[in-house]
Amino acid sequence: MKRLFVGNLPSDATEAGVTALFSEFGRVHSIEIITDLFSGKCKGFGYIGMEGHEARAAIAKLNGMPYSGKPLRVSFEDTSGRKGGRR
Repeated sequence: MKRLFVGNLPSDATEAGVTALFSEFGRVHSIEIITDLFSGKCKGFGYIGMEGHEARAAIAKLNGMPYSGKPLRVSFEDTSGRKGGRR
């Protein structure tokens, strides 16, 4: 199973809505929408678990696609441990 990073989600994104979107490409094994502790609204990103070939199909079709007026960013989760920024 592969874990996908989904970025640029709108603040009103829900697990049900995002699951429905990704279900077009295969079975969604897991989903985690990161929410604000106080407001409960989506912080703009989340993670989805799918099988490898289904995940690749979802990336190919959904990366850059508008979702609630914002272009989604969909990629495999970065597991390198790099946080970015300057060194």
